[in-house]
Amino acid sequence: MQADTKAAPGRKLISSGSEFEAIYNYSRAVVVGNQVMVSGTTGYDYATGELPVGAAAQAEKLFGNLEAALAKAGGSLADTVRVRIYISHPDAYEDVMQAYARAFAGVSPACTTVEAKLFDPAIFVEIDLDAILNARA
Repeated sequence: MQADTKAAPGRKLISSGSEFEAIYNYSRAVVVGNQVMVSGTTGYDYATGELPVGAAAQAEKLFGNLEAALAKAGGSLADTVRVRIYISHPDAYEDVMQAYARAFAGVSPACTTVEAKLFDPAIFVEIDLDAILNARA
């Protein structure tokens, strides 16, 4: 967990250890009550700082990164209620959505997917999401 003396009471800040979080002063996720808001997440390996090559490999790592953030918050991908997907190359859509379908099998959160220019041309996909802990039907 990221230490922040300015955080409002009742807020838990989650860090992945990404250098970007430290440089730009944001949290991978913020937990308030049973709600979890996860920041835009890519397929970077936060331990090594390396980005896998290709949309499929990035998507697989990205969902692992999301799962890790949610686990630190006390949840899992199954708690997800809303997903926003940003794909930088239209030809990456199928690889990303296949990984999405595997990650959210049986969960079926609300989802929006858009094509967007991301900050690094090597990044094929970025996802942010919202989850509600212990609210499964």
